[in-house]
Order: sequence, then structure tokens, then C-alpha cells
Amino acid sequence: MRITRILAILLLLPAFVLPAQDSKAMPQAVSASERTDQEPVPQVLVLDDVIREALEKNPEAQSAQHTINALQRRVPQVKALPDPMVSVGWAGNLAPFSVMQGDNSSYRGVTVSEQFPYPGKLKLRGEIASKEADAAQANYEAIRRSVTAEVRAAYFNYFYFDRAIQTTEQNKELLEKLSKIAEARYRVGKAMQADVLRSQVEISLLIEKLTVLEQQRGTAQARLNVFMVRSPESPLPPVGEVEPATIRYSLDELYALATANDTTVLLNKTMVERGHLAVALAQREYRPDIGVSYMYQQRSALPDMNGVTFSVNIPVFYKNKQRQGVAEASEDLMSAEKMRDNRLNEVKFELKQQYLGAKASERLLTLYSKGVVPQSSLALESSMASYQVGNVDFLSLLSNFTTLLDYETDYYRQLADYQTALARIEVLTGVDVTGPQAPAPSGSQPAKEAK
Repeated sequence: MRITRILAILLLLPAFVLPAQDSKAMPQAVSASERTDQEPVPQVLVLDDVIREALEKNPEAQSAQHTINALQRRVPQVKALPDPMVSVGWAGNLAPFSVMQGDNSSYRGVTVSEQFPYPGKLKLRGEIASKEADAAQANYEAIRRSVTAEVRAAYFNYFYFDRAIQTTEQNKELLEKLSKIAEARYRVGKAMQADVLRSQVEISLLIEKLTVLEQQRGTAQARLNVFMVRSPESPLPPVGEVEPATIRYSLDELYALATANDTTVLLNKTMVERGHLAVALAQREYRPDIGVSYMYQQRSALPDMNGVTFSVNIPVFYKNKQRQGVAEASEDLMSAEKMRDNRLNEVKFELKQQYLGAKASERLLTLYSKGVVPQSSLALESSMASYQVGNVDFLSLLSNFTTLLDYETDYYRQLADYQTALARIEVLTGVDVTGPQAPAPSGSQPAKEAK
């Protein structure tokens, strides 16, 4: 943030404190026009592109979509009548389809039968299968939201390490200049050798920090590549500038949105509806199904004969079958209701947790950008000027330097955490919490501003 200005100040320091340099050894500056012609502007990694590619290629999301398709194709199956039965037979001779001459009891014939479930059973089975497809749709949406949130978290983590490396490299350059100043002052007897050694130790510590940050950035880059189903070693361009967004909803409004749109809540509600249908179907199992059969027979000395048979099943074992089926469906329904109620409690806690984290990061971002970092920068500038005239020791100068470095990297850490918390909130609410406000869910009360 402020490193460029501080570097400029260092360049304007009195020349006597810096060792003389051969102007011929300095590389010639490249003009802006030449740099534009020779060096293309680096590509920027766009978040929306990463999310789109991740969703298109994510195997779990593809699997969930196939599950939806499979369950939707089950609906017409369970609503269809059982397959009709066709049987052929003969009596009298062993030869197939032959009739014994002179024996009136000998015959050959064909029988067609169909089973008709009690009215309402097929409809209920279709509605149950439809609810299962709806539950799979909610699960698919949950996977999409989860993948989107995880991609955004990885993206902003990658952003943080990239900016932390840039900031640390700039600070390392600044510290190297401070070390040269300390060395020059030591040669003219205005500083101690300990100042030079201390600055070299701090440079080594920054090199160590850069090594760790580069390893962490490589891990974050591999994570993004895995989400996009690429090789972990695939190169990625840097992330562009990220500006902190603003939550446009109060906490009460977010509660209402999460209650209405959370995918797990929707899935549990769907399973409760399925449970009611399953109980109704189990109760209808007490009702008998109807069988209809048509028979056609040919006899040798008698006219052809037609016959129709009606049959019903009698639930004589209802205590062990139908009654237990109703009890089973009722238990499943109560389990689904408890799961729904439990999720309604959990989602509010998860939302409050992410909301508090986002608000804390938001306040810290304001504190760092408008207070701590500018103040630390001014303190470093002042201590550098005072060090030149001997009014401040080198340890105080280093302390101000490390303070500025820590707060600048903390700013980017909080910015990444803030954007990640917003992504987690959007998973629960199903809306863009930084965009235009969505219509309030029906039945919700006017929201009050969260404290």
C-alpha cells in the first residue's frame, strides 16, 4: 500500500549515506511505450470463469444431475399398471397344443390377466417418487452452492498469498535499502555494526517468509486447478484487484432467507412431504387390489368357451404386514420432521457465525485501511527521517518496519476472510447478499437492523 511512497523517500535521502554506484552498471530504464509493445499485459484470473468451469466439470455435480434424471424416470414407472400376464395351456395329450378327441374335458386355451391396484395407490406412488426427485434436486443445488463457495474460498486464498508475496517482496526491497543506509552510516561512524547485522537478519527472515508464502500460494493454485479438473501444476494468472463488498441485508432478513432457501432445509421439508404421502400409501395397503382374467378355451367336441375371473387379495396377515407398514412409514415421517427442525436450528447458528465473522473482518478492513496502515506508514517515514539525524535507533526503525509489514499482510488476510464469509452466507441464503435485495420470503416479518 504505502511501500511505493516510502521507497521514493529512500531514493531522495542524502547521497552521502549511500555507497557510490557506477552509473554504467545501472540498467537503462524501459519506456512505457516500449514495455507496452514488448510485454503483453498479464492475464487476470476472473472468479466467474473459475466458478463456471468448476461447475461444468465437477464430477459430484454431474453425478447428482444423473441421479435427478434417474429418479425423474422412475415416476412414470411406479404410476404404471403391472404388466399383464398371458398364459397358454392344454389338457388331454402331452403333445403341445393338441386336444384329445372324444374327451370333452380335453382343451387348449389362452388366459390373459391384469392386476389393478386399489384406486389412489398408483397416484401416491408417483407422488412419492416425484418427491424423491425433488429431494435429489435440492441435493444437486446444495452441491452447486458448496462447490461455488469452496471455489470462492480457494480463489480468495490464492489472492491473499499473491498479495502477501507482493507486499513482502516490496518490503524486502525496502529493508535492503535500509540495510545499505545502516551500512553506510556504520562506515562513517554514525551507526553500530549491530544495526547492519540486525538488518541482515531481518532480510533473511523475510526470505524465509517468502519461501513459506510461495509454497502456500502453490498449494492454493493446485486447489483451484483441482476444482477446475486440471492438472495441479497448471499455471494460473494472478488475481485482479478485489474490493470489499457490502452486505445489503440485516441479520433478521438473512435468517428469513436461510429458512426459506437453505438446501438442507428444503430437502428436509421435501422428505417430510414424502413421509406424509408414504403414510397415506401404507394406510391404503389395507385395501385389496383387484385382479381380472380372461380365458379362451377350445374343446374337440364342444363349442369354444370364454371365461372371466375377478380376484382380490385379502389382507389376513395385516398385523404383520399392513399395520407394521403404517408404523414404519409413521416413524420415517417423524424422523424427517425432527431432521427438518434440527436443521432449522443449525442454519441460524451457522448463519450467525458467518455473519459475525464477516462483520468483524469488515470492521478490521476499515481499521487497517483508514487507520492502522496509514499511521504505521507515517511512523515508519518519521523514524527513517529521525534515523538519518541520529534521533532514533535502528531497532525502533525495524520495529516500525515490521509493524507496517504485518498490518499490510493482515489487511489482505482479512479481505480474503471477509469475501469467504460472504460466500458461506450465500450458500445458506441462496441469494447474492451484496447485490440488489431479493423479495422477502412470503410470511416473513419485516426485518429489524441487526445489532
